[in-house]
Amino acid sequence: MGEHATVINQAVKVMGDREGKYLTFSLAGEEYGIGILKVKEIIGMMTITIVPQTPDYIKGVINLRGKVIPVIDLRAKFSIQQAEYTERTCIIVVEISAKGRTILMGIVVDSVSEVLNIKSADIEETPAFGTKLNTEFILGLAKVGGGIKILLDIDSVLSVEEAILMDRVGT
Repeated sequence: MGEHATVINQAVKVMGDREGKYLTFSLAGEEYGIGILKVKEIIGMMTITIVPQTPDYIKGVINLRGKVIPVIDLRAKFSIQQAEYTERTCIIVVEISAKGRTILMGIVVDSVSEVLNIKSADIEETPAFGTKLNTEFILGLAKVGGGIKILLDIDSVLSVEEAILMDRVGT
């Protein structure tokens, strides 16, 4: 019984760690969320300088107040069909952690929705879709207002190697 209680306590702690404020945004009609503490700012689309010989999902770099920041397109990273940018398309500047370093990175999204306070009771585990599907970057699925928001672990959206590449692109 003691071992079972320990497992339950660990599960409750993990779910409690997911509770908090999330910036929600839209991507191809689906709603996603990123922990608000990872978000540094939201900016409108601006000129993105293409960096040759980078993966398709890396749009390039931007100059944000004198700092060069790499930008990825989440549609391309998630293998979602590309769409024309609109007046609502924006860049969310996030801070990711990789190999003990923090990296500023921009992510292109269709539109920003709102900041939500999501309780742990409203967060479900990511379903198992089989071994061939990588869902490690999904923290969980939040049940909000009759719909579902996919909560992203922005630190895990890129592999460590991809994050290091992003850091090199931005320097």
